[in-house]
Amino acid sequence: MPTDLPNLLTLSRIAAIPVLVMLVALQAPWADMAACAVFSAAAITDYFDGKIARDRQITSDFGRMLDPIADKLLVGAALMCLAGFDRLPNWSLLPAIVILLREILVSGLREYLAGLRIGLPVTRLAKWKTGFQMGALGTLLAGDSGAGAIGLGFLPVGFVGEAMLWVAAILTLMTGWDYLTAGLRHAAGGVATRHGRGT
Repeated sequence: MPTDLPNLLTLSRIAAIPVLVMLVALQAPWADMAACAVFSAAAITDYFDGKIARDRQITSDFGRMLDPIADKLLVGAALMCLAGFDRLPNWSLLPAIVILLREILVSGLREYLAGLRIGLPVTRLAKWKTGFQMGALGTLLAGDSGAGAIGLGFLPVGFVGEAMLWVAAILTLMTGWDYLTAGLRHAAGGVATRHGRGT
């Protein structure tokens, strides 16, 4: 049911997006720190909605459909805000592009394979990717200005976020390649079967 707690947590990630965009648009130190807090809280729900659903055995088709959509909307909104408000330093736009393109690629693969009733398993490396990605985006949303707002202006927050984003992009390429090759294998198998060469 859409009103189950895991689904409500998933929906909260989508609801957090306009708040996040508004805070980033204010371009004030306190708002940057608040944007980091909103994004981090939303990202944490990704862990809890899945755990609660598994523990209480209340998984649903609605939740399976909405969960990856909510994740990608949140990540995409954060990346667009950072890019649009010139918050990505130096060459950090490149890993942001890699991450965004990978999300689109995997979404397309999942949609295609779902039609074949084949699921793409979430690997351990993909979980590391998500961790670095969420950490990097939250750190970049806070930035040096946000850190200064809570008396931590001496920390190189922007640099740390940038470094984490590059690590996330590398892991993104690795997991994206794994998903792509898996999708191509299934596609090739489907073509062979349709032409009478399958077993």
